[in-house]
Amino acid sequence: MRLFLTGGSGWIGSAVVPELLEAGHEVVGLARSDASAQRLESAGAIVTRGDLDDPGGLAGAAAESEGVIHLGFQHDVAFGGDFAAAGAADRRAVAAMGAALAGSDRPFVLASGTLGLAPGRTAIEEDGLVPSEDLRSNPAGVRHATALLALSLRGIGVRSSVVRFPPTVHGDGDHGFVAMLVGIARRRGVAGYAGDGTNRWPAVHRSDAAHLVRLTVESAPGGSVVHAVGDEGVPFREIAQAVGRHLDVPTKPIPRDEANVHFGFLAPMVTVDSPASADITRKLLGWEATGPGLLEDLEQGHYFRTQ
Repeated sequence: MRLFLTGGSGWIGSAVVPELLEAGHEVVGLARSDASAQRLESAGAIVTRGDLDDPGGLAGAAAESEGVIHLGFQHDVAFGGDFAAAGAADRRAVAAMGAALAGSDRPFVLASGTLGLAPGRTAIEEDGLVPSEDLRSNPAGVRHATALLALSLRGIGVRSSVVRFPPTVHGDGDHGFVAMLVGIARRRGVAGYAGDGTNRWPAVHRSDAAHLVRLTVESAPGGSVVHAVGDEGVPFREIAQAVGRHLDVPTKPIPRDEANVHFGFLAPMVTVDSPASADITRKLLGWEATGPGLLEDLEQGHYFRTQ
């Protein structure tokens, strides 16, 4: 298939590109900058210039494709404090690309997340399909609402599906949440965890995430939600202990009322208990996570290299 990919130069997308190419697909990657274009070209993708704030350009690229994988998101805007604006741009992009694919039965795959889906229990793929007050009250709800929009495209003849990623997609070269936690521990001289540290994070290795994206665009039925989850829930205390051991700093609990000071903007994520399952995904697509788990990956040491 000729597949239009947004976010192809990002952490997950840069693993998806070779996964797709090795399976015989042609990849057309969206590039906002010269650096992104160079990374995509070096990986073997065709480059189309543009950004997520250009619905018309996105629609044109989608119309010329045999399927769309939308991994892009305005993370710089979101982390700059305007998550609502990033979410609105994302919804406009999904609507434009979905309209371009209407009536074609071509695939549309959207990236979303597992965080906050089912507080207090293990989230499954069937969670989050009905808007809830729990999701409306946190930033993750913005992306869950866009996922519902993507799934609704099935009603206009698009084979749409959603891949939910856990808060950490880990591997060598990751600069995401786990790397940020290592940085916090290095700066503060302590590897902390909130409360008793029994709250859990799901996780997946980057290679397994990329493989699931390919399986989804190739064969997921319209209206499917799949979970890219290898570890259902790693206790946060065990993550902190691994970080402390490798940095040779003490591991200690951080009172929850001090979490905002210690962890900064990561506090809401490191204090939540948000395990997730991929049982339905494995049965639907035959996917299995074969890469190292998060704790095993931490033991390999690459998160602790000094730059």
